[in-house]
Amino acid sequence: MPTVSRIGMPALLLMAAVFMTGCQSTYYSAMEKVGIHKRDIMVDRIESSQTAQEEAQEQFRSALDQFRSVVSFNGGDLEALYDQLNTEYEDSVASAEEVRSRIQGVKDVSEALFEEWEEELDLYSSASLRRSSQQKLSDTRRQYKRMLASMEQSEKRMQPVLNAFQDQVLYLKHNLNAQAISALKGEFGSIKSDIDRLLRDMQRSIDESRKFVATLKQQ
Repeated sequence: MPTVSRIGMPALLLMAAVFMTGCQSTYYSAMEKVGIHKRDIMVDRIESSQTAQEEAQEQFRSALDQFRSVVSFNGGDLEALYDQLNTEYEDSVASAEEVRSRIQGVKDVSEALFEEWEEELDLYSSASLRRSSQQKLSDTRRQYKRMLASMEQSEKRMQPVLNAFQDQVLYLKHNLNAQAISALKGEFGSIKSDIDRLLRDMQRSIDESRKFVATLKQQ
């Protein structure tokens, strides 16, 4: 089965042109003309979301390590330490945005796929084949909703963590002294707990999406 990651240069150019029009339906139609269907795009986007979440996991771990270094500060260049922490925060924001974008891409193509599948049920002349396809559609939708719920739960966990992280960065920015470090120490446990929970939710989301992709590939 063809996937977006294996398309050739002509198809890539076609994709770029269609993306600039901002019309998803035109994009899907154009991709079908080069042999790449909504199901293929769906699988590719889900796998891309897995990669984005895995990279976000690593980024949030890195940010936590940097925050640990801040609260363990025992002399040296405090401003340089702030700069490093701020960079980790900005990288975490970028990672979160990438995850959100990937999840939205999954939702867009999935809605189009299920709508097309539903419409094409009326084209069957065989009642038994129609019932079989209807059952597969229902099963796939149910599994998709479970996967999406897991994705959205982990997505929602990111913003509170980023908000708390931003608070620490701002506080340190305006209080580059030992008293500020002491104040941040009291916040470390809460931030670590939130990030640990976020990482677990992300892993559950990744696992759910892998199971869903495996199901799609078997159909």
